[in-house]
Amino acid sequence: MTNAFIFPGQGSQKVGMGKDLYDNFPVAKEVFQEVDDALSINLSRIIFQGEEEELKLTINTQPALMAVSFAIVRVIEGFIGKNLSEVGKFTAGHSLGEYSALVCARSIKLNDAAKILRLRGEFMQNAVPLNIGAMAALIGVDTNIVDEIRSKYVEKDEIIDIGNDNAPGQFVISGHNSIVDKVIANHKAFGIKRAIKLPVSAPFHCRLMEKARENMESYIQDLELLSPKLILVNNVGAAPLTEINKIKDSLVEQITNTVRWRESIDNMCDLGVDNFIELGAGNVLSGLVKRINKSVNSSSIQNIENIENYINILEG
Repeated sequence: MTNAFIFPGQGSQKVGMGKDLYDNFPVAKEVFQEVDDALSINLSRIIFQGEEEELKLTINTQPALMAVSFAIVRVIEGFIGKNLSEVGKFTAGHSLGEYSALVCARSIKLNDAAKILRLRGEFMQNAVPLNIGAMAALIGVDTNIVDEIRSKYVEKDEIIDIGNDNAPGQFVISGHNSIVDKVIANHKAFGIKRAIKLPVSAPFHCRLMEKARENMESYIQDLELLSPKLILVNNVGAAPLTEINKIKDSLVEQITNTVRWRESIDNMCDLGVDNFIELGAGNVLSGLVKRINKSVNSSSIQNIENIENYINILEG
């Protein structure tokens, strides 16, 4: 069995995530404390007992989800006595999850990842004034519908792009609030089964994020990266990457480009992956894997019970 470890992105967060790990495993507690120290804020308090609206702020959500994912990684590695790179071959993450994947692959140090994700959240939030941009999930339609939407509804200077290509018949549009609202109001005319506005604070992964991309570029290029011990399948190219400079370029491009998750999973399957393990809050990605390819295994690990079950499977 060939394993790939996958890491969730924004939208999977919930108050209290990772608390059972923090309370029961010193290695997990160390992860949260290191993130708190790196950011000089008590992010752990926000994660474990903050208000939902506070955690949902992207400057908090991004490092918080990464911290929970890596805490799970550290606990599993403590049980099995080896790094996950010794039991897996590939890794990938959805949007900010790509940073979690690189931390798991020992390519980015934990404290560096926390700092750059906080910056990433700040720049992405500030790239577009509040209520100017939006995102919506479209269900039951192919991505080529976006060209038809542009031809019928986009007015001068309006932007709409594919933010996430998540699974067959399920993707996310991102752009100006005005055009996103028009799509939602008229979705049946396009044969779209459902159109759901997402509770996000900015239009991620579209051309409106250009300012954030420009601001992040120098920070990403200065980031200390080591060669990943797991093969990264990146969001932008949906292809395996191991070269440090190409990984950095991809992290820059990711800010304004589509998260090609469907293709990433397809390509890993073509490369022999038959078992996908989601590490972190929620089970969104493992659910998407099942929609993309029903012949492979997928599971999520987000608490002690999930970890114990996984260890039992590993030990046979």
